Amino acid sequence: MNNIAEGAESATDASFIKYLNIAKSSCAEVRSMLYLSEDFNIIDTDEAALLRTNTITISSRIFQLIQYLKKSITK
Repeated sequence: MNNIAEGAESATDASFIKYLNIAKSSCAEVRSMLYLSEDFNIIDTDEAALLRTNTITISSRIFQLIQYLKKSITK
């Protein structure tokens, strides 16, 4: 979320896309941490699975925004 906020304040769509890619990568990092948390019994298996699904959804939406911005740059 912080990367998206920072990128939204950037001067160009190209710069914003850079921050969105970082945010998308952060979703993968969170998914990884959820697996570790589950392995160490910090989080319930069902809850971890739900949260991983949410990160996939968020990542997909960020990707869609990136694609939209890329199209607007090439126009």
